[in-house]
Amino acid sequence: MKVEKLTDAAREQLLAAHPHWTYLPERDAVQRKFAFADFSAAFGFMTRVALAAEKMDHHPEWFNVYNRVEILLTTHDAGGLSKRDAEILPLIEAFAA
Repeated sequence: MKVEKLTDAAREQLLAAHPHWTYLPERDAVQRKFAFADFSAAFGFMTRVALAAEKMDHHPEWFNVYNRVEILLTTHDAGGLSKRDAEILPLIEAFAA
């Protein structure tokens, strides 16, 4: 099943609702950097995101060093942000809280 990109209006709505995420127009993606108390907290966060992502069959790009985690969301099959990104982003926010 082909995943469709978000419309411009839907992308703007997503960004307005989640101001801590940075839009990367060259990739039609959003990115956020998180910092946790230590490696264990960062890894626990990544584990929660990974389990949710696997259930959704939508996997973020990420980078981790010690207590820092950077996440980039885009849907490769759609060539940019999609409904899948809009659905997983609030979960990521909740896991980070």
